[in-house]
Amino acid sequence: MSSSTRAAPSLSAAVRAVLRRAAEVYRDNPTTATQLRDQIDRLDEPLRVAVAGKVKAGKSTLLNALVGEQIAPTDAGECTQVVTWYRDAASPRVTLMPRTGVPRQLPLIRTDGRLEFDLRGSTPDDVERLLVDWPSRSLRTTTLIDTPGIASLSTQVSARSVALLAPDDRPSDADAVIYLMRHLHATDVRFLESFHDQAVAPAAVVNTIAVLSRADEIGAGRLDAMVSARQVARRYRGEPKVRRLCQTVVAVAGLLAQTARTLRQAEFSALRELAQGSRSELDSLLLSADRFVAAQAHPTLPAQTRNALVERFGLFGLRLATNLIRQGHHEPAGLTEELVRRSGLDELRTVLATQFTERRDVLKARSALLLVDRTLREQPRAEAHELAGEVERILAGAHEFRELRLLAELRAPDLALSADARSDAERLLGGHGAAMPNRLGLGPDADPGALREAVTAALARWQRRAESPLSDRAAADRARVVVRSCEGMLARLSRDQVSS
Repeated sequence: MSSSTRAAPSLSAAVRAVLRRAAEVYRDNPTTATQLRDQIDRLDEPLRVAVAGKVKAGKSTLLNALVGEQIAPTDAGECTQVVTWYRDAASPRVTLMPRTGVPRQLPLIRTDGRLEFDLRGSTPDDVERLLVDWPSRSLRTTTLIDTPGIASLSTQVSARSVALLAPDDRPSDADAVIYLMRHLHATDVRFLESFHDQAVAPAAVVNTIAVLSRADEIGAGRLDAMVSARQVARRYRGEPKVRRLCQTVVAVAGLLAQTARTLRQAEFSALRELAQGSRSELDSLLLSADRFVAAQAHPTLPAQTRNALVERFGLFGLRLATNLIRQGHHEPAGLTEELVRRSGLDELRTVLATQFTERRDVLKARSALLLVDRTLREQPRAEAHELAGEVERILAGAHEFRELRLLAELRAPDLALSADARSDAERLLGGHGAAMPNRLGLGPDADPGALREAVTAALARWQRRAESPLSDRAAADRARVVVRSCEGMLARLSRDQVSS
């Protein structure tokens, strides 16, 4: 095993040391010193994930689905024009952070199960952000940031999202981004390009996931709509421009996901009543929303109930839910589980866990180094020369950043590498998830023996490639990064064996 696997300070420890030294260098500048010290605290916080996209992409709806509660407003009110942070806390609280003045607490208002915000006389232009503290298991590892719609008719509204994701004077407050789109448009591509700051490890691809957030619309709300949507997502994933802008593309029926995770007993009873009627009559009713909610459309369900159902489920959700009840899902819990699975939300949550949560320390280190790098460039100090060298050393030498850079490079269409080798390298570098089983293409319950066998074989493959006289320098360097990843996995297996 090479000397590169010897014990060394972790990336997080090295970055903490850099931040402390930088805060000391800039101690005479209270604003900068505070920003640097805050970044130290940020290393210990849950990952910050921004939910972004154009107007009507379904950002707040998807956020509610991820949390499992209706805490993000989904109407077109003034609160959807404000950047809003959602974080786990012991008790609920909503705090308005103004652009000028002191923060103030807003009243907690729940209407029909939905959390609503009252800015109490403030306009969206007056508000820097809303901070929603909410007890939620889903928020323990991830703080979600809901952003106003991009390409809004109001340039001020769009600017609030841009200021969060691609600020001119500092790194983004978000560690990672879920970007929602209905279809891939030029506007989406331009915006994805705009917040890919390349100053640290040009691999922003790793901290971005794209979501087809109203996926059921792609298939016109048919029962097989999600099949069509997943095919479109797969096609987008294969497009070179998309591959260089985001880690993957996932199809999610956001409205169905939100409703499934917040399903009410009364709604289930109404769905069951619908499912018990004539299938042909129900199919006829569900040809359009207007027909479904018409006054005399159903003999026993009031029009008000049907109107609420179509708002909560959409036509696709109603077709799917009633069909599943007919197939035997006669209990709310079982129906909820199947609707969530069919919505694509489970796939998205798996992707978030493997691509974001497992890379938490690397993504946070990246955010921190962006701040230090920018500070050193914009506020040069003679005494910071050694610190600048340390930042450069971490960026060039930390294997985690080498992995990110190579992952981005592997997505370039003109890379001289076979499809099989590219796929193998991407997986071993953590492109399908940073956990060891994911890197080795094994199941989560793979035993140590299977892990060791797989990583030993991978190490041999890439060592041959690194040492081959047919490999040019660039190819050999790429292979050595993969070798180092394999060596790291072997070292961890050996440590685990000793500790057990």
